[in-house]
Amino acid sequence: MTYAEESESAVLAANAQFYRAFSEGDLARMNALWAEHAPVACLHPGQPLLLGRDAVLRAWRDILEHQPGIELSGQEPSVQLFGDTAIVYCYEAASDQPAHLAATNVFVLEGLAWRMVHHHAGPLAEPRVPRRANDLN
Repeated sequence: MTYAEESESAVLAANAQFYRAFSEGDLARMNALWAEHAPVACLHPGQPLLLGRDAVLRAWRDILEHQPGIELSGQEPSVQLFGDTAIVYCYEAASDQPAHLAATNVFVLEGLAWRMVHHHAGPLAEPRVPRRANDLN
């Protein structure tokens, strides 16, 4: 396996961890996933831009505490690598419903781990059914 393939696989694993942390309401896992040294930002649908790790993690704490039991998946993930930065594009679906949001998740390599520095989700014009069952993460 090449370095690029290993990196892409590791980024996809980090992306899957993000959706797992959300679905399980796991704030500790969510905190561990976000970068500690690089600047971070988050843009939730219909909400103002959040800048800085404290603001972003405070928002995730509020979401995870008040919306338990929502199983969110990142469908059809696609990765672009730029050295120590990676962008994942995917569609977000809740539970067994078709995807209703498009998401961009940006990661940087901190130490040996890919950490999230940006999450942006916005509504799709119409729900999207995944192309293949193995596209779900």
